[in-house]
Amino acid sequence: MLTTQLVEYLNQQLNVASIKDYCPNGLQVEGKPEVNHIITGVTASQQLIDAAIAAKADAVLVHHGYFWKGEGEAIVGMKKRRIASLLHHDINLLAYHLPIDIHPLWGNNVQLGHLLGLDNMRPLAGIAPEGIVYTGSANMSLAQLGTTVANALGRELVVCEGAADKTLQKVAWCTGGGQSFIEQAALAGCDAFISGEVSEQTIHVAREMDIAFIAAGHHATERYGVKSVGEHLSAEFGLQVSFIDIDNPA
Repeated sequence: MLTTQLVEYLNQQLNVASIKDYCPNGLQVEGKPEVNHIITGVTASQQLIDAAIAAKADAVLVHHGYFWKGEGEAIVGMKKRRIASLLHHDINLLAYHLPIDIHPLWGNNVQLGHLLGLDNMRPLAGIAPEGIVYTGSANMSLAQLGTTVANALGRELVVCEGAADKTLQKVAWCTGGGQSFIEQAALAGCDAFISGEVSEQTIHVAREMDIAFIAAGHHATERYGVKSVGEHLSAEFGLQVSFIDIDNPA
């Protein structure tokens, strides 16, 4: 498949043109003109790039790429080494941030909801972009929800905060660094909120607004969107696609 065709297809399917983000979505580093083998992963770290080189991949597809708003523009140090590795081995780097978070089929939020077995999933109304926060139905205690999340993600929770004797009916979640949405979730009548990260003020909001809170790891909650996109590409175009999980406890 031509690289240009792959980029055009993903840009269209992920609705890149209509999503305002703080990094460029799409092709970030140009490599081979044709792609047959793709490595997918959460972040374009040196370890993931080295794995792609070892696998003789033509492209790396990630959720967290480069060139974030506000970061230093000089290509030096770690950034230089990463980009030099890609260029030297002629490997394309494709990155999609918010488009992978919010996609209604392959998005991080949808995929996490499916993984947790939640019912009646839908975007939480009134929060832009649509799909950045999802809600679903549950009927369990905080301990049961915490165990479900920990088992699904295969790791210990970062935080599990809330009343032990309350039955949770409506759960909201935002993968990655979505802890700031906890107040909107509480105002929408949710009993629990799940995110990847926790901030100091998150716990105070949870306690004062009587909403249970689980932080399960930024990386752990965002493995499944880019993995799902890769699986779709493999099924749709017969490309060789491998997801590599470079573990990160954060």
